[in-house]
Amino acid sequence: MKVTIEVNGRPIEAESGEMLLSALRRAGVKVPTLCNMANLTPTGSCRICVVEVEGQRSLVPSCAFPVSAGMKVRTHSPRAVEARKTIIELLLADHPDDCLYCVKHDSCQLADLANELGVRSRRFAGAKSAYALDQSSPSIVRDPSKCILCGKCVRMCEEVQGVAAIDFIGRGSKTKIGTSFDEGLNVSSCINCGQCVNVCPTGALTEQNQIKEVLAALADPNRYVVVQHAPSVSVALGEAFGFPAGTDVDGMMVAALRRLGFQKVFDTGFSADLTIMEEGSELVRRITSGGTLPMMTSCSPGWIKFVETFYPEFIPNLSTCKSPQQMMGAIIKSYFAEREKLDPAKIFSVSIMPCTAKKFEAGRPEMGRHGVPDIDAVLTTRELAQLIRMRGIDAAELKPDTPDTPFGERSSAGKLFGATGGVMEAAVRSAYFLLTGGELSDLVVEPVRGLDGMKKAVLDIDGTKVGVAVVSSLSNAAKLLDAIKAGEHKDVQFIEVMTCPGGCINGGGQPFQQDISTVKARMQCLYTIDTNDKLRVSHKNAEIQRLYEEYLGKPLGERSHHLLHTQYTERKTLL
Repeated sequence: MKVTIEVNGRPIEAESGEMLLSALRRAGVKVPTLCNMANLTPTGSCRICVVEVEGQRSLVPSCAFPVSAGMKVRTHSPRAVEARKTIIELLLADHPDDCLYCVKHDSCQLADLANELGVRSRRFAGAKSAYALDQSSPSIVRDPSKCILCGKCVRMCEEVQGVAAIDFIGRGSKTKIGTSFDEGLNVSSCINCGQCVNVCPTGALTEQNQIKEVLAALADPNRYVVVQHAPSVSVALGEAFGFPAGTDVDGMMVAALRRLGFQKVFDTGFSADLTIMEEGSELVRRITSGGTLPMMTSCSPGWIKFVETFYPEFIPNLSTCKSPQQMMGAIIKSYFAEREKLDPAKIFSVSIMPCTAKKFEAGRPEMGRHGVPDIDAVLTTRELAQLIRMRGIDAAELKPDTPDTPFGERSSAGKLFGATGGVMEAAVRSAYFLLTGGELSDLVVEPVRGLDGMKKAVLDIDGTKVGVAVVSSLSNAAKLLDAIKAGEHKDVQFIEVMTCPGGCINGGGQPFQQDISTVKARMQCLYTIDTNDKLRVSHKNAEIQRLYEEYLGKPLGERSHHLLHTQYTERKTLL
């Protein structure tokens, strides 16, 4: 039911019973918060969003206070502003004074609020808490001294991702956020997704930075340094340089990578097409020869670790295909190295990824040959933006460039890997060809598109019914796996799972953003690229065909199996 409330002397319309903060935001009234998370039950724990409501003796947290007809609200009264300021001053009293060196110095919400509220001196002083820096994870760094106990990382890890690797531990003034037994992240159930980093308002959680290693390789004359960039990076990178959300800066990014000194720039969309050829063939083989079904995609490393840790009984269901990142790394250090007469050990292979878990994946012992890793370093989209700024490159002034052959051509199907449902859509397009020899009349597979956390459809491939499911965020994946264990979804043969909500466009290494509209804009940009592209199916990529003719032989052949496939095993953690 619609009701009218008065906010700062003017009427606004709201839904009876909705939380006040939601109504205020919809009306364009800005009220700050540190703990509130969209689509999750509000906790009101940070108290930054307090406002005055007529008739209420105390200030109320607007995020957890329901609207009622006739309510009169003052959002920025002297009392409300002073309360917010005091909270910030108390938080800063136990916060490190290293803002100049902090990774989040330009995106710290605590610093932004201090500036907004006019905090210019230290009003409260005393002994500061001492915490150890946790750098044990291959993907994420924890600095508890910068934690403000907002709880957003805990809620993301438990409620959205279903992992619960971290939680509040200790009591009273000794409360902090940590893992079971307060050990390092490396021995926890953490799946390295980095979603906790995305929601952390301070520098308490950041990615493992590998810029130093990449710069050292670029400066080494004995290294041949190549780079690949993932499909979703180009539709998000521009935000770091002031471009509107959803702007594709692919050409500018390639030009910037050349300016940085990389000797070859490759497009991971190429190996996404390669993944589709292998994974599509694997799906067809399983369907036609009685293999383990439903087959589940293996492109998302956080998802793989989730299965290994929590659902090892589903390991046989995982596709044996390596991810596009690892496939590209493998063919660079085999086919490309042989073609260019290069020692694979001297090639330094870098990938630009939207994902912190890709750092973990690159370090897995099975991801390489003869002691030479497929990938030597992984930079997130944020790290690439930092590297471009470090080298003084004006992104807006760069003349767009194109990637290098032989791994520069990609279909728009490969580009769709950046969004939830994209792997499935690309796979269906090529699976139809592999099963029938023909092409889909309509290449858009609408049922698997969009940001819904779980989507399911039954597709008719020339008389063959193929049930598919698409999931993003691991709490949704857990629900699907539990349902399958209970005997449901027997009509599903193929499942795509993306660790991050919305897919790689919302990965743990993407530019920080606070609203779903940014994610939607990135997704729409990928759909637009697909609509306008001439090459829209992986199996028609001429460079992919050439790779098979000259080197791999055929999908699922002996050489492709050796280079492009792997096996996963159960992981045991402290949990």
